[in-house]
Amino acid sequence: MILCVCNALSEDEVRGAPREGAATPEAAYAKLGCDVQCGTCLCYAQETIDEEIRQAALRRPGGNVVRLRSAA
Repeated sequence: MILCVCNALSEDEVRGAPREGAATPEAAYAKLGCDVQCGTCLCYAQETIDEEIRQAALRRPGGNVVRLRSAA
């Protein structure tokens, strides 16, 4: 799926950037050789990056993510 129309970046490309140390859309786009243009994609790009970071933490031995219990 295309995540950024301006730069023709796919969700998979943005999802791969945290594996190279990018934690923000700006850093991810820079690693992919481009800059943020209109900014419409930034919220979804950040969600995608955050999800990849969470998934990477779960894949590491001993990795865990704190889960908050909902109030019942």
